[in-house]
Parts: sequence; C-alpha cells; structure tokens
Amino acid sequence: MQDRPPGGRSGDARRRARRALSPRKAMSVPSAYRPSAPLAANDWIELTLSNAAACTNVCYSWHYAAGKRTTRRVLNLRRQEEVLLTKDLLEILGAQKPILSAPMAGAAGPKLIAGVCNAGGYGVTPLWTKSPTDVVSGIEDLRALTNQNFAVNLNLSFPYEDQLEACIDQGVHGVSLFWGMEPKAIERAKAGGLVVLVSVGCAAEAKVAADAGADIVVAQGWEAGGHVWGQVSTIALVPAVVDAVDIPVVAAGGIADGRSMAAAMMLGASGVWVGTRLLASEEATIHETYRARLLDASEADTQWSHDLYDVDWPDAPHRALINSTSRVWQEAGSSAPGKRPNENQVIGHRPTGEPVVRYQSYTPLPETSGEVEAMSLWAGQSVAQIREISSTAQIIEEIYQEAKKLLKHGSSIL
Repeated sequence: MQDRPPGGRSGDARRRARRALSPRKAMSVPSAYRPSAPLAANDWIELTLSNAAACTNVCYSWHYAAGKRTTRRVLNLRRQEEVLLTKDLLEILGAQKPILSAPMAGAAGPKLIAGVCNAGGYGVTPLWTKSPTDVVSGIEDLRALTNQNFAVNLNLSFPYEDQLEACIDQGVHGVSLFWGMEPKAIERAKAGGLVVLVSVGCAAEAKVAADAGADIVVAQGWEAGGHVWGQVSTIALVPAVVDAVDIPVVAAGGIADGRSMAAAMMLGASGVWVGTRLLASEEATIHETYRARLLDASEADTQWSHDLYDVDWPDAPHRALINSTSRVWQEAGSSAPGKRPNENQVIGHRPTGEPVVRYQSYTPLPETSGEVEAMSLWAGQSVAQIREISSTAQIIEEIYQEAKKLLKHGSSIL
C-alpha cells in the first residue's frame, strides 16, 4: 500500500504569510520613508520593505491625486505564494517533481504511468472504463511496477460509484475526477482517505471543488487534446483559477516542454499536467500510424469538435488531429450526428476483433487494424513541440530541468 504524506504544513505557512501581510494587519510605514511634500498629481513613489517573519517583501506605494495624499498598500505576494503552493502540491502528492501525467485512456498503460512515477512525477491512470474488478487489477498491475504514489482517474458522466469504492478499498493514494462536478464524489473520496484532484474548466467550478474538499484542482485549457471540458485557453484560465481558490492549481492544456511549464508556473500554477507529449513516449500504447502523425503535426493540425467522435461517448467536446474523417465531415457541412457521411461504417478492428466504426471515440492501439488514420487521433495544440520519441523518464526530466532553468534565469529578461 502506498504511504500518504502528511499534508498541510506548508499550507499553514502560506496562511500565516497571508495573515501577516493582510490589509487588516498592514505594517506601518516609517515616517522617514514618507514623502515630505506633495508630488504632482498621479505620481507614485514606492518602497520595498522586508518582512522576515512572512519570508517575503511588501511594496508600499503613495498615490498623489488632485493634491490629496492617499496611501495604498500593494502586496507583492504572488511569486512567494506560488512557491509555497508548489511545495504544498509536492507534499500532497508525495512527488519530487510537479509534473502529472494526463489520464489518456488507451494510450497510458501501466508502463507509462509507472515511468512518470519512477521519474519523480505523479501518474494518473485512466481506469474509468473498467469494471470494479478490472480497476483492482489495474491498480495491482501498476503497483507491480512502482512503489510511488499515483491516482486513479474516474469519469463522473459515467457510473463511477463502484469504481470509487474499489479505489478506497485498495487504499490508492489519490483519485482524479473529471467531466462533471459532483461534490458528493469529492466528499466520499475524502472520507475514504484519498487525495482528490478535480478537473475544471472555469474559476466557478474550481470554487465548488475547493469548497467540497478537493485537495487540488486541474485547470484544463481549451488547447488540450482528447476530451476538453471547458472553452477557456490555458493562459487565461490558470490565473483566474489561481485567484479563485487557496489550494494548489495544476495547469493542463498546451504543456509539452519546459517553456510551457515555466509559463504555467509564472501564471500561478503549482504544477503541470502533460498529455500530448507523453503520447510520443516509448511506453505509450498507440498505433505507429498515430505516432507518426503526432511527429509530423503542426500547431494548426488539430481540430476542436463538439460531437465529431461521439460514438460510445456522446456530447463530449474533444480535440484531435485533422484527418480524412474530419475533412469529409467538414466538406459535407459539419452535420450533426445521424446526418454525417458514412456513419456506422466499419473502418477497422480492435485487437480483440471488435469493429471500430467511423466517428467512434477510440484510441487506436498498436494491434488495431484498418484505416487507423481515419480514427480519433487525440492531440493537443502543443503537438508542434513533439519531434522525437523518448522514454517517459527522459520526457519528465527534460521538461523539469528546462523549466527549472528558465524560471531561475527568467528575471533577467526584463
């Protein structure tokens, strides 16, 4: 069984820092530092004072407008809070690197998830399509490959209660909830001793999740591949969610290298959620045709659709690579399900021999046969940053080290 690290220590430190620097407890500014004479209207003078107790700095500004002096306190806490929240995230997850794997059903098997965990990240295994018995088997398979913490991903738009109970019975470290907002699911998972991650598409959802007891929210931007819950881009969504909640926020969508990870961290994220980049890992269980398309694709080669690949999962917006199926559908006027070209046409077969029909929500596996190019080839807009196949461990390490370097030297840019 995986050990659950005690949480809350750095969270307490963050709350102490906020209380120490809250407007109600503002430090008095020494008179020696105050301007002796009024300045011109709308002029500013700033002074940065050290607050060692809170491990941060405070910036005071005096604003002169219409000849009347008013004092305004400006809090320079964002970067310090980001550092504390990242430490919070790592303590909660029991991980060494704030990088989580996206739960890509079909593509992310035990070897990929274990690779992320063993590289210091946090793996999220997609078991929501499985029966409770198979959920237990999936957990056991993963535990045979890693002794690190991981989470099980559950889809709230499908029956999930029995799978959640299986996770609790097995004592997994965490559960990742997506595609819906069910406070009762969060409450049950917390009561069962699990760490709870909840995927959101807007700040309002993040607040609901946090109020229900979620430990972490995953802010999934519109750039993401696969099924996409919201319609806000990552660069706009992450700071909105960060400002809305007091728990760690993980950025998802468009994260494929250290540059995008560093950018997300500067927006206030405590960590990142990587999907598309890991599709091009040695451990990803996808067809070679799919992998080749990923390596050749540009940032403009994906398409967001509301209901293109809706067979088996209706009313679930998604992003995938443009292919022959999507082009013919668009040329025919992007018609609704039931009126699309070649519906119900068998275009291939699963390794089990079951048919794959056009417009089916299906990740082509290595042994899938047929017109693989015409199937749902999930990918995010960050696909343009993928140009080689690497091991999962190498991908995690490269992203982490590049982001670390950029964040260390980024202040010299301005």
